[in-house]
Amino acid sequence: MSKSRTIGWLLLVVAAVGAAGYFGWQRYGVGHTKADGQKTAAVARPPVPVRIARVETADFPVYLTGLGTVQGFNTVQVRTRVDGQIMKIAFQEGQLVNKGDVLVEIDPRPYQAALDQATAKKQQDEANLANAKLDLQRFTRLGEFATRQQTDTQRSMVAQLTAQIAADDAAITNAQTQLDYATVKAPITGIAGLRQVDVGNIVNAATQTGIVSIAQIEPIAVIFTAPEDQLPDIKAALAASPPKTIAYSTDGKRLLSTGVLALINNQVDTTSGTIRLKAVFENKDHALWPGQSVSTRLLVRTLKDATVVPDDAVQHGTDGLYAYTISQENKAELHRIKVSYSIDGKSVVDEGLSPGQQVITSGQYKVSPGVLVSTAVASSDATQSKVKPE
Repeated sequence: MSKSRTIGWLLLVVAAVGAAGYFGWQRYGVGHTKADGQKTAAVARPPVPVRIARVETADFPVYLTGLGTVQGFNTVQVRTRVDGQIMKIAFQEGQLVNKGDVLVEIDPRPYQAALDQATAKKQQDEANLANAKLDLQRFTRLGEFATRQQTDTQRSMVAQLTAQIAADDAAITNAQTQLDYATVKAPITGIAGLRQVDVGNIVNAATQTGIVSIAQIEPIAVIFTAPEDQLPDIKAALAASPPKTIAYSTDGKRLLSTGVLALINNQVDTTSGTIRLKAVFENKDHALWPGQSVSTRLLVRTLKDATVVPDDAVQHGTDGLYAYTISQENKAELHRIKVSYSIDGKSVVDEGLSPGQQVITSGQYKVSPGVLVSTAVASSDATQSKVKPE
């Protein structure tokens, strides 16, 4: 009995010591282990590298973008005005021809003969008129020895021959015009297209087939459209001064030419709800070509002292647009923002940001509010970015 009790007490003491050791380890050992782990994690987590840019105040141009088609300022389908055989073609396809340059020569011999005939007819009538005038003078000198009927008849003959000479002049003018039409000249200055007839072909004025088309490209026009709800802004800009219009390649990356808005069409297209606009470009370098598709930008107004940030700073979330700024402690702060316009990599912020703040433009996917960041100033040349000191 005494030995059993002793063993029992020993087991009880061992259990008590074991329980005390376990609770002590749980309280002090595990707590210190967690704290050490958190400190280690804190030391191991470096600042998130990001790029930043400053919120600026600037004048921001507001453009209306659209798609347009280039058209020749004037386009002429050259046709013959007389019938005949083509003897010579005096232009090359794709050549820049000036107004008045000879394009085609049609066989002029029939028209030269008609002109010579009209000229000879006038000379004949002039001789008859001269003789009639002499006879009238003779009858007038005879006085009472010549009857009034003879005098009146001769005076009428002189008037008829005078009128005949006037008709001869008109016939000569017509014959000369037909002869001139045998030489087809460029009616405008422009680029000649593909010719539609060759030397030796017979052409006539009744056919609709032309000889060649000429498109004026200096200046040149671009026809494009804009939404009808933008019409008041466009009219206001046009009333102040012809607004600047820029033509880009269809991908919007290459600037082609800069011109001005010339006119607004006289009615809105009810099927599409758009208004057609015409812009004029000097096109001295021939960057624009008839039929070419272009992307257009029409300057309707300029916002003064607008709050501007790079487009890369604007982020899209489920609750709308937002941007991260950097606090004085180099920690990220989230701001809900409202953007009204965006073009050429810049956005106008109406609410949420103030000039002078620094916004994150790269690396936002690793950032959350309150995270420590290391910053580099955004630059057009990434290799020249400067790291901001901590």
